[in-house]
Amino acid sequence: MEKIEKSKAYAEKGFLGKIMLYLSKKPLPSSTDRKKFDHDFAISTSFHGVHNIVRNRSKIRKVMWLSVVLGCVSLVVWQIYSRLVNYFTWPTTTSIEVQYVEKIEFPAVTFCNLNRFQTDAVAKFGIIVFLWHTVSKVLHLQKISANSTGFKEAVDFVESHQNFSITDFVKNNGFYLDNSTLLACEFFGIPCGPKDFKHTFTEYGNCFTFNHAESIQGKRKVSVSGRGLSLLFDVNQEEFTDYPGLGFADAGIIFVIHSPRKEPQFVGLGLYSPVGMHAQVTIRQLKTVHQEYPWGECNPNIKLQNFPYYSTYGCLKECKAQHIEKQCGCLPFLLPGNGIECDLQKYYNCVSPMLDHIEFKGLCTMGTHNSSCPVSCEETEYPATISYSTFPSQKALKYLSKKLNKSQEYIRENLVNIEINYGDLNYKITQQQKAVSVSELLADLGGQLGLFCGASVITIIEIIEYLFTNFYWICIFFLLKIPEMTQRAPASQNHLGNKNRIEEC
Repeated sequence: MEKIEKSKAYAEKGFLGKIMLYLSKKPLPSSTDRKKFDHDFAISTSFHGVHNIVRNRSKIRKVMWLSVVLGCVSLVVWQIYSRLVNYFTWPTTTSIEVQYVEKIEFPAVTFCNLNRFQTDAVAKFGIIVFLWHTVSKVLHLQKISANSTGFKEAVDFVESHQNFSITDFVKNNGFYLDNSTLLACEFFGIPCGPKDFKHTFTEYGNCFTFNHAESIQGKRKVSVSGRGLSLLFDVNQEEFTDYPGLGFADAGIIFVIHSPRKEPQFVGLGLYSPVGMHAQVTIRQLKTVHQEYPWGECNPNIKLQNFPYYSTYGCLKECKAQHIEKQCGCLPFLLPGNGIECDLQKYYNCVSPMLDHIEFKGLCTMGTHNSSCPVSCEETEYPATISYSTFPSQKALKYLSKKLNKSQEYIRENLVNIEINYGDLNYKITQQQKAVSVSELLADLGGQLGLFCGASVITIIEIIEYLFTNFYWICIFFLLKIPEMTQRAPASQNHLGNKNRIEEC
């Protein structure tokens, strides 16, 4: 009856109860069987040294071998611990390799005129310079000041011209690229022209990218060092102008060399070529490969909505655009997206405070894996060395004056010659690599086990089997013996009680 009641009680406990019921039906091995099992394990295990403890009859030798085994086990535990601690610090190594090739991809180059606006358009709408300067500050997280007279005039201008679009105005009245501004173009000995450039907006207004990702030439590779892209610009200072009061007091071309897969970033990377100069630019290609977290800081799972390839600069622009559009209901046109363009009043009332909020709260951060825009897993840069010479020479000046039908003074003050070439047909790869891989960790741990204990995976399985068997017997002991002991105790107490009563009688 007691067994039936126990089985019912175990069955009511579910899966765990079924296990307890199964164990309770198993017989408990005798102490002789348990000792024999321990002895057989000790003399047959592949864990070196254990069988020497059991087989030796001399107590001194037993103690000696026990000390050796315990010492080796202590050493192997310490070695394994140190190896695991080292692995979970995620160490990396950096390798630098120079690859020599017969052909190498040419980068994209984005050019802008330092004189951003057409003189006639600025004369008609002089406030446009201030308007553009205001809206372009979204790229640099600078505060838009509303204390200046220019801002009040700009607000009045926008209110009186409700349908005025700053974007369209700059696109139609900014710097343009045609045969009058691009006097000569040659790429690897092949003539090129304005049709090979793609228009793009930057803080410098209308800019034009050669060898962009959508171009057929974007796949072209150069095969001879010292030859590449050669351009002759006419900045035409009389036709294009800018406002020196805002710091735009230079004349010439600003350009940036970048990967065709990335957006042009002028801040800190722009190269200047003044008028009357020949800029000789020698570049080299540098590829950097970063490991993903936790070994490195990159995140390969981040995709951009408005750019086909990930870049930190593009990610920062998207991040700011998302926060501004969500808060202000409009989108600064220099930031990516398809939202409604913000007017100047929105720039002051909402966009500018939102930019300060983004910077103060750190909503758009970059660099680490947990930032808004971590470093890209693979990026290509083009470090450049630039040198200048006066252009043109006295003899060439006379030649160009006749050819272009321009005065010598005009040529000195408006022409810019730029050459961009590779120094060598090689590229340098800086690659971040895992210092310890999983296979290397396992090999190291296996070496430590084999060196100190002569153990292997099979030895570990033997020990697990031995421990599991003993645990199995302990469970049976608690399920069978302890209930019997608890039941005998009350019975013996009752028996003693009856004896005491008889003696009293």
